[in-house]
This record gives sequence, C-alpha cells and structure tokens, in this order.
Amino acid sequence: MPKLWQVTKLIRSKNAGPFELTFDVIFKDRAGYEHVRDAGIISAEWFAKTYRLKPEVVSVINYDAANAIKITIPRPVVSGDIDDTDVFGGQQHGPLVNLEVP
Repeated sequence: MPKLWQVTKLIRSKNAGPFELTFDVIFKDRAGYEHVRDAGIISAEWFAKTYRLKPEVVSVINYDAANAIKITIPRPVVSGDIDDTDVFGGQQHGPLVNLEVP
C-alpha cells in the first residue's frame, strides 16, 4: 500500500492562530485526491484518535477545487506557552506522512 506522502505534493501543519493547528494535504492529481477523499482515511475520527481529541472538535474540509484536504484541530497548549514544544505548529503533521492509502 502506498503512503500518503507518495500521492501528495504537500503535507504540512501550521498555526491557525494561537489556539488552533491547521493541516494541509495537497495532492499531485485529481485521481489521488478523489481516491483518498472517498476512502475516508483522513477523517475526524482518525485525527481524534491520533491526536487524543474528541471527534467533534476536528474540522475536515475537502476542497475539490484545489485537490486538497484541510483539517483544523485545537492546539494542545496555546502557542508560545511555557509548555509549548512547537510554537509555530510546523512539526505536527508527522503522523499523516506515513498514513497508508488503501
């Protein structure tokens, strides 16, 4: 099975303000995007399990015009807080990279 990184041209995470993280998954082509979108492997349930959240706080947006999926979750701690280990949120996309695409 291919990994998500193999069918995308960009997987990233970043701050969406001090209280949220956003993840962008942009695909190489329409076919790859539609396959992953329709398979439902990037879901609120997967994010909730992976990032230890409740599914209702996860927002998953399929953006057909850009062959992209955008996900927003609350940050575990406020950006810049003394307990924050990733002030810009740029290192949180790791679990997505090796997600298996059926």
